Amino acid sequence: MHSLHHKWFTAVKIKLAAYVFILFVLGACSSEEEDGLQFEKQNRSVPAFNADSAYQYVEAQVKAGPRNPGSEGHRQTKQYLLKKLRAYAGQRNVFAQRFTHTGYQGDSLAMTNIIAAFNPGSSDRIMLCAHWDTRPRAEKDSLNTEKPILGADDGASGVGILMELARIFSENNPPVGVDIVLFDGEDYGKEGDYANYFVGSRFWSNYPPVKGYSPRFAILLDMVGGQNAQFLKEKNSMQFASALMNELWSIARQMDYGNRFVNQQGAAISDDHVIINRIRGIPIINIINHTKKVNGSVQFAPYWHTQNDNLEIIDRKTLDAVGEVLTELIYNRI
Repeated sequence: MHSLHHKWFTAVKIKLAAYVFILFVLGACSSEEEDGLQFEKQNRSVPAFNADSAYQYVEAQVKAGPRNPGSEGHRQTKQYLLKKLRAYAGQRNVFAQRFTHTGYQGDSLAMTNIIAAFNPGSSDRIMLCAHWDTRPRAEKDSLNTEKPILGADDGASGVGILMELARIFSENNPPVGVDIVLFDGEDYGKEGDYANYFVGSRFWSNYPPVKGYSPRFAILLDMVGGQNAQFLKEKNSMQFASALMNELWSIARQMDYGNRFVNQQGAAISDDHVIINRIRGIPIINIINHTKKVNGSVQFAPYWHTQNDNLEIIDRKTLDAVGEVLTELIYNRI
């Protein structure tokens, strides 16, 4: 199941062999002084991020309907994402990591992590990720609680930004290798049943397509397109890669996005990044719209896990803020 026939993965595996141990040790550290991540302006030209294009990628996913595993929308969206990424990265640099997961009805659910590599010849790599599935139930809604959601923000927004970045990478070779990973099955689990959440990132972490894969750092996007979104410094992310978190928030302030990238520590959130750091030791942060309650627990947007998570709540300005900050980081700070 896990053997690869793509030349890129073989090449990167060889080039990373001597690099893995150093990066793993750095990734295991938690403080800004110890995490080994350094950033500096490089005076490079930075391509323009197109928020309208990112919005269109979000819209295309939502139009397919709910993308919960086993649905028709899930099948259609997988083909759409693979086709687009193959056009941007090249056929040989895109890999569909297929696996199955036993559902609540005892059924075998076909799932797929989608991976695309840009600048594949570089052994110095970073990783950008999001989940592309949507929740099969809307338990926070007042009606239709057992129906799947459209997940315009919770799923499609992060993917939309990464698809626009993929388009940019195809036209402007990034200064480091960049791997885009779209995880399946992130939102499958029922409340409290964490064994059935983060299915794709757990599978990817336990069975990496490139053995020993260890990028310099990784960034997870989750719920990054909503109106009036605010991104606090998620608590686990500050433990995993504080220097990266602080650099991104500093870039945001310099670009006048400080009202969205709020310089405050947020809540500790269970998400794909926790799985990836605990299993793979990769320094990773999560950019995620949330606020923190007085007791320190997390508060998400009112449309979270409801039928209101639709295209109407997506704001191009939010997509633009996140996209511009990431583009500056990738092209001009590393």
